[in-house]
Amino acid sequence: MSKLRLLNLSLVILFPIAWAAPLMKAGLLPLFSLSEISVLSGIGALWEKDKFLALIVVFFAILAPIGKVLAMEGLLSGRLPERVKPWLYHLGRLAMTDVFLIAIYITVAKGIGVGRLEVGWGLYLFTFCVLVSLGLSILAKKKI
Repeated sequence: MSKLRLLNLSLVILFPIAWAAPLMKAGLLPLFSLSEISVLSGIGALWEKDKFLALIVVFFAILAPIGKVLAMEGLLSGRLPERVKPWLYHLGRLAMTDVFLIAIYITVAKGIGVGRLEVGWGLYLFTFCVLVSLGLSILAKKKI
């Protein structure tokens, strides 16, 4: 098995860890403890208030990244035809969208100055997973 395939398949393990890991810690006032927010807890909270928005987040944060990893595995192993490559490119763009949205939310929340917001290690892991996936698709494009 090639190094590209092993690295790609490692994302099958790393993405779920990143979804459960704390993306950020947020609190209304500096005196109170901070609540950890993960992709999964965010989806759970959204589901109670706005199911449509929760489904959009599920698509961008969970389905698009894991779909890209599985499609990449299919291409690297020769199980998927070449015509899938353009779809893989679009999946990669969709998977990166949520990292930018999270960065915008953090910027806006810090700019408002109400409460406290700290970036959690899960945001770095999630960003790392998305960037590795993006890098793998670039390398695989040259290889395939």
